[in-house]
Amino acid sequence: MNRLRDMIGAKTLTPDSPMPLYLRLQDGFKAAIARGELKPLEALPGERDLAETFGVSRVTIRKALAGLVDSGLLNQRQGSGTFVAVGPKRVEQALSRLTSFSDDMRLRGLVPSVRWLKREVSLATPQESMSLSLSPSETVCRLRRLRLANDTPMAIETTVISTRYLPDPYRVTESLYAALEALGVRPVRALQRLSAANLAKDEAHLMEVALGSAALTIDRLSYLENGAPVEFTHSWYRGDAYDFVAELTLRAS
Repeated sequence: MNRLRDMIGAKTLTPDSPMPLYLRLQDGFKAAIARGELKPLEALPGERDLAETFGVSRVTIRKALAGLVDSGLLNQRQGSGTFVAVGPKRVEQALSRLTSFSDDMRLRGLVPSVRWLKREVSLATPQESMSLSLSPSETVCRLRRLRLANDTPMAIETTVISTRYLPDPYRVTESLYAALEALGVRPVRALQRLSAANLAKDEAHLMEVALGSAALTIDRLSYLENGAPVEFTHSWYRGDAYDFVAELTLRAS
């Protein structure tokens, strides 16, 4: 039990913190799971033992565990107890092909879905105008989506497209590239920049992982066949579920 208290950390229960105790306990458990200190399928002690270990009420423990179950980090089995959930199936995505998230997930036998966070039309920012070769007065569709596979959050995507190519953001239902193909403006190539990052509070909450969890960020600029830039997308991919694979060849000397 001391091991568990050490994992969660003394700072979790600092009395002068304004955050409710159950939320601090949730953050401590999320961090321990993200660090791999609490392993998948590992059983947690019962509510009474946890309450004694952390010096809190069983109601507080029950509330903390319920939130972790709702976020998919813990499983509760009737008559068996509470266990650390098995993480999402890792997905490999090739960097050499320009494909949609929906197509990628279906090819792997997973069911893709989307949760819309924003769909709007507004003036392009100076940076967006530069990236997409737009005039300062042009408008863009701005799309922000949470992408899921088998109901597990996998990525957050923010996409910007000129309204000359996508007049109405609500034409995109699930697959952006399917909507662009229907309009005759599907991209044929793209440049991507990958970076390692840690998820901030808002992104971690959407991904249902601990604050500061490892992630990959990708900036993608896509082009039409005539060379015109059509789409700029900034994405967060959860680091515990995604592997990006690139094939390299050695040129003969």
